[in-house]
Amino acid sequence: MSPVREQTTMIDYGVNANNMQDREAPASVFFHLDASFLEQYEGKQPRWGPIGYVTYKRSYARPLEDGSTEEYWQTVKRVVEGVFTIQKNHCTVNQLPWFEEKAQKSAQRMFELMWEFKFTPPGRGLWMMGTDYMYKRGGAALNNCAFCSTEYIHINFAEPFCFLMDMSMLGVGVGGDTKGAGKIVIRQPEIENKLYVVEDSREGWTDLLRTVLNAYSGEGKMPAKISYDQVRPMGSPIKTFGGVTSGPGPLIEMVDSIRKILDGRIGKKITSSDIVDLFNLVGRCVVSGGVRRTAEIMFGEPDDQEFMELKDPTKHREELMHHRWASNNSVFARVGMDYTELAERTAKNGEPGYEWLENAQKYSRMGKEPDFKDIRAMGGNPCLEQTLEPYELCCLVETYPAKHETPDEWIETLKYAYLYAKTVTLVPTHNKLTNAVMLRNRRIGCSMSGITQAFKRFGRRRTLQAADKGYDKIQHYDRVYSEWLCVPRSIKTTSVKPSGTVSLLAGVTPGIHYPVSQYYIRNIRFQEGSKLLDELRAAGYPCEKDKYSLNTWVVSFPVKEEYFDRGVGEVSMWEQLENAAQIQEHWADNQVSVTINFSEDEAKDILYALELYETRLKGVSFLPKKDHGYEQAPYIPITKEEYEELSAKVQPIKSLEEAEHEQTDKYCDSDTCTL
Repeated sequence: MSPVREQTTMIDYGVNANNMQDREAPASVFFHLDASFLEQYEGKQPRWGPIGYVTYKRSYARPLEDGSTEEYWQTVKRVVEGVFTIQKNHCTVNQLPWFEEKAQKSAQRMFELMWEFKFTPPGRGLWMMGTDYMYKRGGAALNNCAFCSTEYIHINFAEPFCFLMDMSMLGVGVGGDTKGAGKIVIRQPEIENKLYVVEDSREGWTDLLRTVLNAYSGEGKMPAKISYDQVRPMGSPIKTFGGVTSGPGPLIEMVDSIRKILDGRIGKKITSSDIVDLFNLVGRCVVSGGVRRTAEIMFGEPDDQEFMELKDPTKHREELMHHRWASNNSVFARVGMDYTELAERTAKNGEPGYEWLENAQKYSRMGKEPDFKDIRAMGGNPCLEQTLEPYELCCLVETYPAKHETPDEWIETLKYAYLYAKTVTLVPTHNKLTNAVMLRNRRIGCSMSGITQAFKRFGRRRTLQAADKGYDKIQHYDRVYSEWLCVPRSIKTTSVKPSGTVSLLAGVTPGIHYPVSQYYIRNIRFQEGSKLLDELRAAGYPCEKDKYSLNTWVVSFPVKEEYFDRGVGEVSMWEQLENAAQIQEHWADNQVSVTINFSEDEAKDILYALELYETRLKGVSFLPKKDHGYEQAPYIPITKEEYEELSAKVQPIKSLEEAEHEQTDKYCDSDTCTL
């Protein structure tokens, strides 16, 4: 059993309650929105983005007892009541003031702002906030992403890899590093004459991984036989978390692959490639289930040639195809270093990405005085919107400036976005190492999506001025609410996440990125036999079999972007970099997640771009603009005439009553960070 994980975590007035799976919290601790307020929304739909309703039904609408799935008003109700229930529990257990009437007023305003898509929780929050799973299992599943370091694997070899597996199975994206290279010698496992039975749970899978790894470090013994008989067969429903099981196959394959790698390293020190391979094999196992989604980033040293060549198809094609695809690989860059060789590699295929860890440790917002708030940080999450300490998770929330009439109105919304994120920090996770960091840091990430649309609607200068004012406003709220809740102020509060399907609900562009075009086809994939697919086909949306995956159909949705300026193909690498640097200065005290799209002509200038922006950014990744040759791509630009022709052939989707939850949202889906 893990030394840092409780068997069961229950949110019971903020108290950790072990081995109390059957205990129910008294009804009085729950917060409920006023019934007369909710009557205004029952049976109604919000103003969805062009494909918002379909995306919502596919990814976020939870099943109800009658066999249907939630409508949006029910999801917002669950989320808002969950937020205020957490606050109420916290105040109850700590004997703090709680004013029900005031809370009701704030809760109703939060509901209204979510309904109008002025802000939303991240996909994790839409799916998990206010559920029994959260109340009984803790807050890990409410968080987007995490980081763990291998620097101390000579003390506990298995822990970083087990943390990765545990959090990944909750859909949390995890970053890791290679700092443990050379710090432990792989030992010949001592065989123990016993049968090891794998428990059919997330904890059971993680404990098997721990047992295997401990045998190679001398901290445990290898069982003579492993039984997977208790693991449910593929396709069985996962009642508590959602989705279906993958069966024991991916777990068996992971264990066999790990043993093969470590058997070849007995008597030798672990290398950076060994560490990355172990991380990637765990990631491959988790995503093999089909519904659960996660992502990985691995940080290496810029002078580690072994790390740099991990994805070289001329040298490691077999490993790349098998598991090394499972992480985006980046380097810990240093201000003033020689980027020549790294830039040449990035120009070819977009890797490595770059994290200036010293900048992240020294600065909140770049361009201000260094404050060294994050001196203990050692990395970041897979999309690099959060600076993180080892075993720290990040809680994000998304705001949409362009969905407001004025920037000042957006600044008012920040109160409720902040309050959502801060509330999540009140919920302990099931991991003690994580709690030791998160309860101290209370780190949150209030994010913006549709930034380029806000530039178009309000002007760049006005938007950046609002970002400055909004940042100051969040610091004000953090002082007020931290004092009320009697918890530490958040070490950092703002970021820009890459967004993804959550921004589709509101119909805004993701994060700081430009759309592909003003008019385009958005292709979304559905499993064969999906009730959603049947209703979309009946509404006239083009449907065709996926040319790359079995039992999958592709549905094409015509989309027109609001507040359109230019497509990404028309925007230079330099403007994209400057956008990120400006937002890093005026808004994000964590980080800006940005993937810079560069043309063939701009590839030679990546070296100079890194030199010019190394003191203005904390992290960046690159992606070449080129014809990928991928049929049925997620985004396909079309003309205005084609858009109008396609739109005329489809009927509005008013209700998807027969829909069922089909795919849990990936924690993000930017250009580069999603598996």
